Amino acid sequence: MSTTPDVLTHRHGQVSRRDFLETSIAASACFAVPQLLRRGSPWPMTSSAAVELEEATIAMLQEGMQTGEYTSERLCQLYLTRINELDRHGPALRSVIEVNPEAIRIARGLDAERKAGRIRGPMHGIPVLIKDNLATADRMETTAGSLAMVGAKPLRDSFVAARLRQSGAVILGKTNLSEWANFRSTNSVSGWSGRGGLCLSPYALDRNPCGSSSGTGAAIAASFATVGVGTETDGSVVCPSGANSLVGIKPTLGLVSRSGIIPIAHSQDTAGPMARTVTDAAILLGAMAGADARDALTVSNEGKGSSDYTQFLDPGGLKGARIGVARKRFFGYSDSADRLVNDAIEVMRGLGAEIVDPADIPRVGDYDDAEFTVLLYEFKADLNAYLADLGPNAPVRTLADLIAYNEANREREMPYFGQEIFLMAEEKGPLTDDAYVEALARCRRLSRTEGLDAVMAEHRLDAIVAPTGSPAWTTDLVNGDHFLGASSSPAAVSGYPNMTVPVGHVFGLPVGMSMMGKPFDEPTLIKLAYAYEQASQLRRPPEFLPTANLTRP
Repeated sequence: MSTTPDVLTHRHGQVSRRDFLETSIAASACFAVPQLLRRGSPWPMTSSAAVELEEATIAMLQEGMQTGEYTSERLCQLYLTRINELDRHGPALRSVIEVNPEAIRIARGLDAERKAGRIRGPMHGIPVLIKDNLATADRMETTAGSLAMVGAKPLRDSFVAARLRQSGAVILGKTNLSEWANFRSTNSVSGWSGRGGLCLSPYALDRNPCGSSSGTGAAIAASFATVGVGTETDGSVVCPSGANSLVGIKPTLGLVSRSGIIPIAHSQDTAGPMARTVTDAAILLGAMAGADARDALTVSNEGKGSSDYTQFLDPGGLKGARIGVARKRFFGYSDSADRLVNDAIEVMRGLGAEIVDPADIPRVGDYDDAEFTVLLYEFKADLNAYLADLGPNAPVRTLADLIAYNEANREREMPYFGQEIFLMAEEKGPLTDDAYVEALARCRRLSRTEGLDAVMAEHRLDAIVAPTGSPAWTTDLVNGDHFLGASSSPAAVSGYPNMTVPVGHVFGLPVGMSMMGKPFDEPTLIKLAYAYEQASQLRRPPEFLPTANLTRP
């Protein structure tokens, strides 16, 4: 299903499986044990590492490192072995685009710190995967999935990557994604990139993991790391989280720095945590948030975030909470998603929440055209600024350079879909154009003042819920994506927080429920999501089935 062979592709050639194992997994232990079969999966595993860390949480791994059962080095070895067995071989998810050749060395250093009594915090020694649009000034690439960006070395880490390193996390590798975060073509296939090939859903290999943080969604669902980082402009954290039975947090704009992230649009872009539990997502968000001198919005919002979101984990957090249900436009496209979210609403009611149903969000859909206009203008301006800040040997410097590269390498970069959005963006003028200024003002007024602000004030709501999306659709490289619907736009366009939690499965395919909140009210969303999660416990690990099990609703 992928155009790229089962090797890691690089600009001037390919790294073989043998090289991949020798340079990246190095000391990874492959035990001589009988093959293991993972539940209903048809894929046999060749080492105990294939199952040892399945569904492991940060707390479990920290306890293991404290007791001496694990070291950070050992955890990295086990996860790298699991990636080799399930991402490169077996079902071959292709969710990890590149592993960090320095991961083992970094882990050893963190183990030495632990032995000396220095523990930086809850992320100390924890392996993390990050999306391949977060810059790292190390031996890994930062490409947004594009072959044109191989060799375009950043001069510094993104702020998020730097914060993760400071927290003691081990950046284990980069995840595959919808190339250019799904902002290259109007007919794109989520999860496909020229560099990484096609990422598959671990729940049903012929289904789409959603995007653009497809690789992070699939990899964390498959336990290739403890937690992961995605990015979102409109739906790219919450959709792959919902489709992979994960907890995903799209933070308030300006809570997490945008510096060093290959951009789409500064008025909506943000990185966010993706995890298998609310607790782990809260821990990771605390490690990511913070003021950054290179992102003025985070500086102006300093003090509105927290370095410890675990303090808001409250199993009784739904008692007395006022939850609105946004039915208009966000229900009705998927009967199965509607049913599961309706069940979740009743669980919340039973936990003491006051349900306001309906609490429809005004003006939804009225700013769709304006949003696209804003994204086109900002993409050209922001991407050209990012490219201009790369090292002196960067092969591309402008959006025009990328367009030319794609045309010259059409067979590798555009075998399934083109670059219509690139061409539209290149035609746009500066951010002083009236068309841009007016579109941005329209988006903010309709999504904020006349949208989420209005409905939340009218009903005195703590959060608004809706289906995150439908169960995963079948991947179609001929016709492109054909998802049925989503609820991400109000929070994305307004810049307000959005959090998705698992609410169940349909024929083994996950469904998520989104909770939208007020600016910088991540603590409330985490409290509500945790209370629901603890009462429902509906996350289910994947079985790597070839297709959905239609005999098991």
